[in-house]
Amino acid sequence: MTTRKSVAKNILPWIAGRPILMILVVLILFPFISPYKALATQIIIFGLLALGFNILYGYTGLLSFGHAAFFGLGAYAAGILLVRTHCSIWASIGMGLAVSALGAALLGFLCLRRRGIYFALLTLAFAQMLYYTAYTWVSLTGGEPGLRNIPRPALEIPGIFSVDIYTPTRFYFFVLAFVLAALILLKRILESPFGTVLQAIRENEKRARALGYNTARIKWLSFILSGAFSGLAGALHTLYISFVGIEQLYWATSGTIVMMTLLGGPGTFFGPFVGAAVFLSLEDMISGYTKYWMIFLGPIFVLCVLFFPKGIWGTVRKIANR
Repeated sequence: MTTRKSVAKNILPWIAGRPILMILVVLILFPFISPYKALATQIIIFGLLALGFNILYGYTGLLSFGHAAFFGLGAYAAGILLVRTHCSIWASIGMGLAVSALGAALLGFLCLRRRGIYFALLTLAFAQMLYYTAYTWVSLTGGEPGLRNIPRPALEIPGIFSVDIYTPTRFYFFVLAFVLAALILLKRILESPFGTVLQAIRENEKRARALGYNTARIKWLSFILSGAFSGLAGALHTLYISFVGIEQLYWATSGTIVMMTLLGGPGTFFGPFVGAAVFLSLEDMISGYTKYWMIFLGPIFVLCVLFFPKGIWGTVRKIANR
């Protein structure tokens, strides 16, 4: 018994000091304990989307009400390229990532000229402009019915291998590979001087500026990084359902992203995935009984904010560190 306790005492701190490893173990097991694999895939895609938003809000302190813009840009860019050219899976994901990053660079340049609620409302306004552009540009986006009949290319490296990944288990682990790469990249960023300055801006931008940092440029880079992560989620979502709906650009989707992040814990590494899991699991369960599931989800969200002010994962971490 003593040996077991000593082993646990040595192993637990080792695991706690390696968050990527802990998250990887949880996410590898997740599809086998989830009610069904399609829900597990949806959760990690939206977890990646919330992770992108968390870079901007949780680590830089900038609240965006229009983050659906980058999710939709990534989704439409990947889908349109696949429909028009029947390109490879890598080209479609690369296009989604590039277009969302470019869109974030442009919108960030315009929106970051204002602060606080004015910044948040500007992001919402530009996102709605993109929504109505997609709504009216029927020949390109499909308009209100959405972009349909998107081909599903095989995962291949020419001359080496070709694999059909569109089974529930295979596609989950395909998405997981991108999620893991995003988490490793984010960890490296947060541990770098750039990541430290992001958090300094969140705590006190005036002091960070007084120390000689170009806070305007750093916030812009954070905005681009956040948009790129969200666009990657959008491209993966297009491959997942072979469809892009106009609602992916709508303000309600931006609200969902904010709710997921707040539920999980803003400014925490694993919080966005916890928030996405809680939100989508509750939606899945409640919508099975009534189409008015948001009526019930709203009070649950309020209770979570009251009793978990730092989010579910943030509060668990706080209690564990006592």
